[in-house]
Amino acid sequence: MSGLTENEIHEIERANAADTRPVVFVHGLWLLSSSWDNWRALFEDNDYVTLAPGWPDDPATVEEARKDPSVFAKKMVQGVTDHYLEAIALLSIPPLVIGHSFGGLIAQKLAGEGVAAATVVIDNAPFQGVLPLPFSALKSAAPVLGNPTNAGKAVSLTLEQFTYGWANNLEPAEAEQLWSTYHVPAPGAPLFQAATANFNPFSETKVDTRNPSRGPMLIIAGAKDNTVPLAITEATFKLQSKNENVTQFVEIPGRGHSLTIDHGWREVADTALVFAQNYAAPKQH
Repeated sequence: MSGLTENEIHEIERANAADTRPVVFVHGLWLLSSSWDNWRALFEDNDYVTLAPGWPDDPATVEEARKDPSVFAKKMVQGVTDHYLEAIALLSIPPLVIGHSFGGLIAQKLAGEGVAAATVVIDNAPFQGVLPLPFSALKSAAPVLGNPTNAGKAVSLTLEQFTYGWANNLEPAEAEQLWSTYHVPAPGAPLFQAATANFNPFSETKVDTRNPSRGPMLIIAGAKDNTVPLAITEATFKLQSKNENVTQFVEIPGRGHSLTIDHGWREVADTALVFAQNYAAPKQH
């Protein structure tokens, strides 16, 4: 039985009818797929067709998510990855995959499965083999990792916690606006999976960085990200650059973890779009 929602199936059917390159957007923790709406409009305006599946059992809206946080509890990295694999398997043209944060980790797992035409990874959560754990990353994750029972729960961030982890480079008014508009509870389990990855040989955060079918990859790093500091994205690039396919790294100055949803989202999206047009053009030739 399919775990895809009616809306996700509709988006897949729409993509297959379009006869152009699909773009699959993968969101991370504390966001819903609607956080990609601006990006989707931009890529659609540039001849792509887009879809943004949620994580399994995601509520449709931020309001619904806040009413019942329990629906987010216990979601784990492989189950989410399998949900996106199911969606991609139904596409008639291999997609460009774009992921942010834990979505960036999942995007790399998808690329490692050989199902992406190309991949854009933005401020990705660390996978097994990524060793740096800077203080700011630990502090950003502390609202979850500070309590072991959170592994089976959904956790919300206070405005202060969101500001430190996501919006440290923004004016307070914008930080509060993003928190009130986009923030939803998140499962604690993936953060525990990432934190213990290098001690667990069977970790679900394992990524096949060597697969020759991985395709081209762009890694985008926000230079001022507290949640995923440069040390993590640079270590990601070091591992991924051993792949025989093209691997590129772009550091965007002054940007924090909110770089996909804040006022500067367009700079990041345009960077991704140029890469996409070069390595996963909307029309196949």
